[in-house]
Amino acid sequence: MATCLGLYIEDHVIKYAKITKDNNIIKIDSFGVKFYEKLNDAIAQVIEETYSYKTPISINLSGETYNYFYLFSLLNKKDIQNVISTEFESICYDKGLNKDAFEARYVIVDDLENKDKVKAIHVSANKADIAKKEQQLDGYKIIAESPIGTSIGNLLEYKEKENCIIVNIEENTTITTIIDKKIVDVQTIDEGSDKILSSINDKENSYSKAYEICKNSTIYTQEGKDLQYEENEYLDYIMPTLYNIVGRVRSITESSINRIDKVYITGTASVINNIDIYFQEYLRDIKCEILKPYFINNAQAKINIKDYIEVNSAIALALQGLGEGIKGLNFKKASLMDKLPEWLTADVGGKTGKLKDNKKSKKNWNFNLNFDFKAQLTALERNLIRSAIAILILIVAYGSLSIYLNVTMNKKEKEIASAKDEVNSQIAAINTDISKIKEITSEYQDRINQLQQNSSKAYEKNKRKNSIPTLLNQIMSVIPKEVQLTSIENSGNDTIVINAQSKTYEPLGYFLSKIKEDDILFDVISNSGVKDGQEGWVSIVIRGNLPIE
Repeated sequence: MATCLGLYIEDHVIKYAKITKDNNIIKIDSFGVKFYEKLNDAIAQVIEETYSYKTPISINLSGETYNYFYLFSLLNKKDIQNVISTEFESICYDKGLNKDAFEARYVIVDDLENKDKVKAIHVSANKADIAKKEQQLDGYKIIAESPIGTSIGNLLEYKEKENCIIVNIEENTTITTIIDKKIVDVQTIDEGSDKILSSINDKENSYSKAYEICKNSTIYTQEGKDLQYEENEYLDYIMPTLYNIVGRVRSITESSINRIDKVYITGTASVINNIDIYFQEYLRDIKCEILKPYFINNAQAKINIKDYIEVNSAIALALQGLGEGIKGLNFKKASLMDKLPEWLTADVGGKTGKLKDNKKSKKNWNFNLNFDFKAQLTALERNLIRSAIAILILIVAYGSLSIYLNVTMNKKEKEIASAKDEVNSQIAAINTDISKIKEITSEYQDRINQLQQNSSKAYEKNKRKNSIPTLLNQIMSVIPKEVQLTSIENSGNDTIVINAQSKTYEPLGYFLSKIKEDDILFDVISNSGVKDGQEGWVSIVIRGNLPIE
């Protein structure tokens, strides 16, 4: 039979539930809600009232942040860790935060939109906040410190093909989406019961009274809107927060690729009457109801189930401490004392397990050093023996660990020195090879430049080799018989100058147009023609460029 005390701690309020689990039978031994000014005093009162001096305690994480990373499903565990660490470091860099200031955990779930990928639900919290909360519970046996956004799912008995959302309206609000029996998404809203209670407290100057006002407040739905508003004078403090929350829930349900069948409401604000009906009016096609722990039967419950529902968060944390729910999100690191056998760390005498600072307790230290080994050991003697054995184990463990670390460090130093020598040797060889490669590269570059120069000269020589004969053949094929060529000159580079004459203008015009149309020459220009008055010849000068590529 296992027992755990769940403590859900917020500013001004503690919810607690002590749960016993015997096989599959779960029983709530004690529970309640306390408002406090000094947290340490309130915790001590809860421990005393529930008689949980030695009972394992499960608490909630504070100020956690949820991030989601998508990875290929074929990655191994080490690669997944490296990718998630890199992604989280990038987020911290973008926000100007120090990654080392955060403690982080993650779990892997299926990516509903891509079967080739998985989704990492990554939860991080400030190490200082974790240390502060654990210090406030110093002296008690803390076994789990978990985010409430994932722990709240412990209250559900998952059903086949039922997708649901849990809206936990505590100090802040967490909206947990469960698809196919798995938590796939947790979103947080800064608004919650704390805003409601603080607003009423400003008027009533009492958080406990503000809480009772919430319990006695009723949300009038559309059907009851004709009731007198004076009976709900505090609704102005309640409704704006609930409106923002239900709006966020509706947005999540509408954007979900999976149909949401049910919305469960829990947390401090769930004590407000008709809150489930209020949600139902906004989420018409989705059934809305108050979340009750799955193991509590209406007929068997001796206490009003609504009283249990007030401490749902504490119940969920207690179940987490008993091994329910997601295992990978426990932020409590087990200390060496946690790992020692229980008989070594068990306390003797007194309810708190600590010697009280009074005269009676000091007398207990005046024991006789002449042991009678046949006599029965006193409680104090058993305690001293246990302490001595524990100290001896710590000394042996510390000494063994020191020796092991020393040997390992020496071995690693030698390996590092050898690796450095090998690396330096390889670097020297690489530098030598680089110098040789540079020399060879320079030589080859000189040869390449020489070849390019020779090739350029040969190209210039060859490209004109057949150009003039080709030009003459083309001219012969198009020149009219009335036209006479008086000269053909290559005036430089690719420019050709043709002097031609004829008795009339028409043959010369035809000859000029054929040179242009047949692309015998490019960029062809000519003068208008000059007629010799005595002999009657018409002369023309044609200028163009050889069509050499």
